[in-house]
Amino acid sequence: MNTLLTPAPGACAITLTLPDGAQRHFGQPVTVAEVAATIGAKLAKHTVAGKLDGRLVDACDLIDHDATLHIITPKDEEGLEIIRHSCAHLVGHAVKQLYPSAKMVIGPVIEDGFYYDIAYERPFTPEDLAAIETRMKALIARDYDVIKRVLPRSEVIRIFQQRGEDYKLRLIENMPDEQQMGMYFHQEYVDMCRGPHVPNTRFLKAFKLTKLAGAYWRGDARNEQLQRIYGTAWADKKQLDAYIQRIEEAEKRDHRKLGRELDLFHFQEDAPGAVFWHPRGWTVFQELITYMRRRQQDAGYVEVNSPDVMDRSLWEVSGHWQNYRDHMFSTETEDGRALALKPMNCPGSVLLYRHGLKSYRDLPLRMGEFGKVHRYEPSGALHGLLRVRHFTQDDAHIYCTPQQMDVECREVVALVLDIYRQFGFEDVRIKLSTRPENRMGDEATWDLLEGALIRALEGMGLAYRLNPGEGAFYGPKLEFVLRDAIGRDWQCGTLQVDMNLPERFGIEYVDEDGHRKSPVMLHRALFGSLERFTGILIEHHAGKLPTWLAPVQAMVLSITEDHAAYAQDLAQLLRGAGLRCEADVRNEKISYKIREQTLQRIPFLLIAGARERDTGAVAMRSRDGQDLGVLPVTQAVARLLLEAQAPDAIARKTLQDRLWMRLNAQPAPGDAATRVPGVVS
Repeated sequence: MNTLLTPAPGACAITLTLPDGAQRHFGQPVTVAEVAATIGAKLAKHTVAGKLDGRLVDACDLIDHDATLHIITPKDEEGLEIIRHSCAHLVGHAVKQLYPSAKMVIGPVIEDGFYYDIAYERPFTPEDLAAIETRMKALIARDYDVIKRVLPRSEVIRIFQQRGEDYKLRLIENMPDEQQMGMYFHQEYVDMCRGPHVPNTRFLKAFKLTKLAGAYWRGDARNEQLQRIYGTAWADKKQLDAYIQRIEEAEKRDHRKLGRELDLFHFQEDAPGAVFWHPRGWTVFQELITYMRRRQQDAGYVEVNSPDVMDRSLWEVSGHWQNYRDHMFSTETEDGRALALKPMNCPGSVLLYRHGLKSYRDLPLRMGEFGKVHRYEPSGALHGLLRVRHFTQDDAHIYCTPQQMDVECREVVALVLDIYRQFGFEDVRIKLSTRPENRMGDEATWDLLEGALIRALEGMGLAYRLNPGEGAFYGPKLEFVLRDAIGRDWQCGTLQVDMNLPERFGIEYVDEDGHRKSPVMLHRALFGSLERFTGILIEHHAGKLPTWLAPVQAMVLSITEDHAAYAQDLAQLLRGAGLRCEADVRNEKISYKIREQTLQRIPFLLIAGARERDTGAVAMRSRDGQDLGVLPVTQAVARLLLEAQAPDAIARKTLQDRLWMRLNAQPAPGDAATRVPGVVS
């Protein structure tokens, strides 16, 4: 990369310290690229930028003082972001060559890629997208240098006025304090940016434009509509190919597509952002609730329920109205009373706790609620089950003493990690979000609450990533991020520690000395949103839900109409045994029915023909096509019941067996063989 910046006159002694502690000494100002060249030709070739005293700078930027320096290459996360940002500028270069009247707006980096918003007199087509990508590849092939200039504000305005870039001028108007601006020249094309950017287009070869979409200026639907070109870029072709393969696999797993194919749910404009659950989808949803209900009961929770609509004053006391009102649905009654649909369950839980005086002996009190909440999300943000306006949380609030806080935090973390494991998520990342700028409470309280979460994680030997300033306004939180079968990350459960809402609502307990004190309040959701978790599960398993969770666990297929009665009797028998079973007795070829029910991801297909009917048996096969043989009906039922056990039921049975053995180790009085009543063996 070239620059018009010139070294200061006169020699100076500069010491640069590298990440491994090695030092380089220079007698005059030196660029990042020149430092890389002194280390090695290979590093120089791969230098994208530098990190000077922790701040990213261009490879062409001059260093005129002692500093620490990290050379950034495409292998670094920062290097990859720079490549993506430079690709966005390259979109601008190609678009302006192909469509000179287009107005460039803004082109930021996003997860796994970038986009550029553009104003143009007609909608871009898929053919336009292909043409832009082809032109970008041709420009990259020139291996031209990207030139950086730092220019006065007045000069930047003059350049964009000459080029008719109205949106760039509007952006400059909103930066009144910027008197000098970085300008990056891609040959005849120029864009302004804080940078840094790649020094040469050779770094941009592993890219692909992915889609077109609409956008609004400043993200406001009241403003003019723009066009958005999305793309992805990677350090090399191998990474790009892997990403494209992952995206193709993700499209196959898209829960919206599978929801239609498997007849699970649908959406429609009569209730935007809300789910219409079909019988099979509702079965999955209810199984999730049943599972979580069992886990919470085993962990000492009681289940409660609070109203969906409550007085707005509750949200004003909690602080949600001041911090969250744009996402809340509210109304006024004819007598002037202000009401709000609850966007979260916290105030309702507080009112339940406040009903009746609590003693320290009542704590910890773990109150779980499968609460319906309503949050306004912009229409453009809605995305199937993953982003809705009306959803159910597996919410719980734990009220405890400060002395109990650390133990309760550890138990919540252990519970959520075990639950995720049982759903097939072994790779779970934890983020600790600390005090935000806009918050309640004093610093000492925040120190105490953040310390409890840190002690819980470190005491359990769990790694975590710090997320500074991203906590809730009332307390710090842990966020649990699941990595799915194709490597995507999903933020699901949260744990928040709070002493501010109890004080604001004036809830108390009586301690052992008879004094009234405010409890600590832990806010905890493990699935998070049940709708969202259902969508994640569908995509993680590609629709092939575990047998215990599948809406239909077995399908009995008759070979001909003569076997229909036997197939229906068999299905009824299986339902009586507690299995979710249906019968397909249509007058269709058995091969057709097998294929169709396999596409429905039914875990087990049971085939009933003359031989099976006459011998009281059934032929079994799995949805993956494995032939499990012909089994007597009793054996088939036993096998299906075993396959359909929920993972927590297996663990619970093991625990019950151990408890029975422990409790029955000594004979009961008067009868050495008597078992303990109520304990299942």
